[in-house]
Amino acid sequence: MPLFGSHLSVAGGLYKAVDAAAALGMSSVQIFTHSPSQWSVTAADQSKKGPSVRWQGKQLAEADIQRFFDSLKRSDVTRPCAHNSYLINLATPDDDLWQKSIDALVGELQRAEALGLQGVVMHPGSHVGSSEELGQRRIVDGMNEALRQTSGIRCQYWLETTAGQGSCLGHRFEQIGFVLNEVREPERLGVCVDSCHIFAAGYPLQTPEEYADTMNQLDRAIGIKRVKAWHLNDSKKPLGSRVDRHEHIGEGFLGLEPFRHIVNDPRFAKTPMYLETAKGERDGINLDAMNLATLRSLIKTPGKQKSGRTAKAGKSKVESV
Repeated sequence: MPLFGSHLSVAGGLYKAVDAAAALGMSSVQIFTHSPSQWSVTAADQSKKGPSVRWQGKQLAEADIQRFFDSLKRSDVTRPCAHNSYLINLATPDDDLWQKSIDALVGELQRAEALGLQGVVMHPGSHVGSSEELGQRRIVDGMNEALRQTSGIRCQYWLETTAGQGSCLGHRFEQIGFVLNEVREPERLGVCVDSCHIFAAGYPLQTPEEYADTMNQLDRAIGIKRVKAWHLNDSKKPLGSRVDRHEHIGEGFLGLEPFRHIVNDPRFAKTPMYLETAKGERDGINLDAMNLATLRSLIKTPGKQKSGRTAKAGKSKVESV
């Protein structure tokens, strides 16, 4: 049985996400350890200003850490992870932002380690018009520095595949493979594959043949064994759109079949799979519970035929972006 989870709110305390995951019958959970739209750093030396300033990541209170551990102990939730701040950009040509991103990324890993998390999911970054080559090199150099500053930490950085909006890197498997091949401590990095993102980036997943070919490309460029997590999201936009818009499982352009392939792939049987679909309720039913039930209905058991809702190919692929 795959380790299904979701990205859940930590409003009211980090432990709240664990409790919510347990209440939904989930095996894992993904959280933010700090607001994703705010810098989780302060100036290390308050007297310094300008480009030479260094930053220090905010740390968690011991009471919050203990409550998180206590919630894990009384639940069946395992393999929790974090997602880093959306503001971090290791590919930027801006030296000040690059340094701030490194220091913030260090803080992300330190907080995750304090909570006993498995990994920190991170977007590779956006080159903001410099060039793909320069952006890739900035990511490698930034990762090397973040790894140097966090020597001895068990928690890993997990590079996330992206849809490729704008100048975002990570939408081709080879781009992530480049980083993994060039960093000094590749064993401390993993990969998080997002179903919506790779589909929007142009990798088809619907038929068994398409899924197999896409996974073969991933294996050649990255290595299947490096996949530490999945984000399971359908897509509001069609194949190759390069637009990142998540949809509920089976209700977008992906349809159900890609998820059937993923959840029944024995290579990912112990890989945590997190929903990042919209929260709320529909007809009184929790949307995470709805998506979780859909995913579980796709799991094949010996002697059992295809189950779950009738598979659909998704919306028309000719719709314009």
